[in-house]
Amino acid sequence: MDIAAIHALFITCDGFTSDTRSIEKNMMFFALKGENFDGNTFTKQALDKGAKYCIIDNPDFKINEHCILVDNVLETLQKLATYHRQQLHIPIIALTGSNGKTTTKELIDAVLSKQFKTTATKGNLNNHIGVPLTLLSMTSQTEIGIVEMGANHLKEIALLSEIAQPNYGLITNFGKAHLEGFGSEEGVVQGKSELYQFLITHNQQIFVNNNDHKQLNLTKDYTNVIAYGNDCILGDTSNGLSITYKGQSFKTQLTGSYNFSNIQAAIAIGHYFKVSTNQIIEAVSNYNPNNNRSQILSKAGHTIILDAYNANPSSMKVALEHFKQIKAAHKIIVLGDMLELGIYSNEEHQNIANLAESLSANLTLLLGPHFNSCATNNAKTFIDFNNLTSYFKTHITKLKNSTILIKGSRGMALERLIDTF
Repeated sequence: MDIAAIHALFITCDGFTSDTRSIEKNMMFFALKGENFDGNTFTKQALDKGAKYCIIDNPDFKINEHCILVDNVLETLQKLATYHRQQLHIPIIALTGSNGKTTTKELIDAVLSKQFKTTATKGNLNNHIGVPLTLLSMTSQTEIGIVEMGANHLKEIALLSEIAQPNYGLITNFGKAHLEGFGSEEGVVQGKSELYQFLITHNQQIFVNNNDHKQLNLTKDYTNVIAYGNDCILGDTSNGLSITYKGQSFKTQLTGSYNFSNIQAAIAIGHYFKVSTNQIIEAVSNYNPNNNRSQILSKAGHTIILDAYNANPSSMKVALEHFKQIKAAHKIIVLGDMLELGIYSNEEHQNIANLAESLSANLTLLLGPHFNSCATNNAKTFIDFNNLTSYFKTHITKLKNSTILIKGSRGMALERLIDTF
């Protein structure tokens, strides 16, 4: 069965999933494989739960005519997503980058949804499976699609671009993320720039921040560039970012000057799509980050900057530099290991440990085997989270009204520390 025929079946379904735990009646089930599972083995369960069609690639599980046998379920999912995207005839905005992808995506969505019916990547479903799922979630009601693209090795953004076929794109920044997969900082630039290569090849539009000289240089010979960033002014950053745009000043709920470029991108895209200035300001000022990204929380008299969604050397550095500027009665730094750094891991963890100690916080706690191997003076290192928690509980009672930075890679799950208050 070809992709057009599968798509004809897809649009008769009431949804889709690759997880039998979330199947509802009349859904299409994609029997994807993973390291420790084979979705084909769940075919009968999917049908019993009401799946209308099951896309499988093992003939042993073709139970009836509702099981569609294909050569490869993942490739079929990706091709189906592209075909579906082509039938919608809507603009797709794609974004990637080392830091700030999810925040920027959510800001863009907040701004554009003031005037359009948007469909955007949910959470961080931004890989070779998440991007197709995002595209398939778009309907005839969708007016603009916003697709976040993540990558940890070369050629991944190229693949995701071919799947999503964006009309517009932006790269938030280039940083020291996923160095293990990309091989070097130059590899990061090359990998993320695969989005630019797709857009240039297909004569599509690129949004570039005027203050990012590396990106300006990469796009200097391309004519379809929308430069932005000169019409926003960053004000006070001590308690949420203050922004002035087109003569109007407003306060945001985002912390850290590193979020300014994310806001600039959302404002520029809103302006391009003719969202009114008042609507743009309202959307940005009302945007409240969640999911452990730059959240400002109050617990037991303490102010917590919870940024435990992810971390790499670049994002750690700017977070610490911002924390240094904050005035507080007491300061506490809690950092978790940065993952996927490969041969750069020891050096980068030591650099961050040194920077953290230079801030002279009242308490500096470092968690994980990489930080534990660092040479430190005043910082306390831990391998075990429970040991860190016990130490933290003992000392937090002596430091009233503290401002606390919590940041680490997703795998460290440092948001668990919130439960100790």
